[in-house]
Amino acid sequence: MVLFDEAAAVLAGAVCEWTGTAGAVGGARGVAEDCVAMVDGFATAGPRHWKARRARARQEALLAGAVEEVRAAGGPPGGAGVLGAVAGHRDSDGRLLDPRTAAVELLNIIRPTVAVAWFTVFAAHALHRTPGVRAELLAGGAPYARAFAHEVRRFYPFVPFVGGLAARDLRFGGQPVPEGALVLLDVHGHHRDPGLWPDPHRFDPLRFLGREPGPGELIPQGGGDARTGHRCPGEDIAVGLLASLAPALARLDADVPGQDLEIPLHRIPTRPRSGFVLAVPARR
Repeated sequence: MVLFDEAAAVLAGAVCEWTGTAGAVGGARGVAEDCVAMVDGFATAGPRHWKARRARARQEALLAGAVEEVRAAGGPPGGAGVLGAVAGHRDSDGRLLDPRTAAVELLNIIRPTVAVAWFTVFAAHALHRTPGVRAELLAGGAPYARAFAHEVRRFYPFVPFVGGLAARDLRFGGQPVPEGALVLLDVHGHHRDPGLWPDPHRFDPLRFLGREPGPGELIPQGGGDARTGHRCPGEDIAVGLLASLAPALARLDADVPGQDLEIPLHRIPTRPRSGFVLAVPARR
């Protein structure tokens, strides 16, 4: 099996069940394929971009239909879950969200959850590349699993770099940056900087055992404070998911056959070229 594809489907099925949208968006694999296309198409042009736009439009239409069905049934009943909460939410002016906006809000939960498939494959790559951590992951409990999740996010470049336009004239590191200038943040280089990380090219979860990284230290999902800066508000959920999935991977009885496990840094987002193929014994 290709671990990336299976992880995406598992995550899609779980988050759709949790949000109450499973019956509206079709099977888990279809949702997974669309969400993967959306993430794979960001910050790019050409076929990947247009595939992402078609996938987004398809899922938004299905979710908007689900919102309308909830409302047509007389409003969200008590305990209707995330779908009901979004369908029944009223803005500051007292109005219900229009169905498309409500769909976007639901997709903003589903899509980033499926994106944890990238980190899941990186975790498998780490277990294969550094087999000594497997026993520690199984024996270390929740604290080690969370440290392992942080180190996966440091060591592996989900997004090698990000870009943005300067909002105003400023100076950074003594260098002038004029308003409108394109600025690239070398995320991969930051996480491999020996001035920040001792022996940075070594995968070592002990870096984070018993501590949480600072706001400018670990930046795979942005830096600063999520409430005031450009940092993913779902980051802690991603860490929690990865910390739950990693021990399951460590327990998995599977072989890693020969394949192309190179992780290209010129691609955004990146992952092992093969998607990480696992040979799993057939169940009897």
